[in-house]
Amino acid sequence: MEYFNEDYLILSEHYAQTMENIVLPFLRQREKQHPLKGFEDRPLYCVSYPAEKPRGTVLIVHGFTENAFKYAEIIYSLLQNSFSVVAYDQRGHGRSWRKEGIPDVSLTHVDHFSDYVRDMEIVVDQVLSHFPKPWTLFTHSMGGAVSSLYLMSHPDVFARAALCAPMIAPNRNGVPLSGAKLICHSARLAGRGKDRLFASKPFNGPEEFSTSCATSKERFDWYDAIKQARKEFQNNGPSYTWTLESLRVTKALLAPGAPEKIACPVLLFTAEQDNSVLPEEQKAFISRVPKGKQVLVKNARHEIFRSEDSVLFPWWRQVLSFLKENP
Repeated sequence: MEYFNEDYLILSEHYAQTMENIVLPFLRQREKQHPLKGFEDRPLYCVSYPAEKPRGTVLIVHGFTENAFKYAEIIYSLLQNSFSVVAYDQRGHGRSWRKEGIPDVSLTHVDHFSDYVRDMEIVVDQVLSHFPKPWTLFTHSMGGAVSSLYLMSHPDVFARAALCAPMIAPNRNGVPLSGAKLICHSARLAGRGKDRLFASKPFNGPEEFSTSCATSKERFDWYDAIKQARKEFQNNGPSYTWTLESLRVTKALLAPGAPEKIACPVLLFTAEQDNSVLPEEQKAFISRVPKGKQVLVKNARHEIFRSEDSVLFPWWRQVLSFLKENP
């Protein structure tokens, strides 16, 4: 029976069984956890997966409300393609430190977006530095924004970076930027910065596939069941401060001379059916990266890595080919 395609992504027909019986046991045997203190000594959950004969190491930087575990299928494929992998849960997410005074674990908060970047610096310095080069990046959404800011101030660290639907600018659902900032800034001044954004609700059981960021029902169902069972994975909405910081990050990413500071080749994937981030700002950003290229992924929602097989497989082949290129 066939379980994988040629790049070791899972065929959807037996997705859940393959994840549980083959992929996760394989990863558990190779996983190494790294006790880590992030910025201001906040605990970060960080894991690594050494390849047997590594051709290099990929650092995975996940997106908003996600965690490293969500990328199990991607990590498995990278290992089978001879990449060692380092991944971590960003602060306020998954198994990493969460802000005191926020009892709802499904609420996602950060004091300053730059805190994410400082955490990434520590992961690179204390964990990735022990793994073989070349170092490459695979990032998604918010992780793409964090990594882009890192690349601007550390141009010589990574050999190349693949940005999957990066959050150069979040989708404001028609609300003017100035109005959205005013709402969030006012809430923070009123002492409500750690409160949940008014348009968001706490996690409450199964999510709806039809309104999700995935197009693969099998991939969605597998992770949704895990998310329901594991409270630490139930991030689902932002605080006012997180929202304000995410709105401000666009200015930093598109500042005069900012994208031009990124020295490594960058491949930016834009999802055709993305309702989470704005494509115009992605285009404005990547057009100014000296070695940047943008690729439109048709029939994909925001989470390209959870697309149906017909979209996922050729897209991931592009990612692998890019990561395998000589520095």
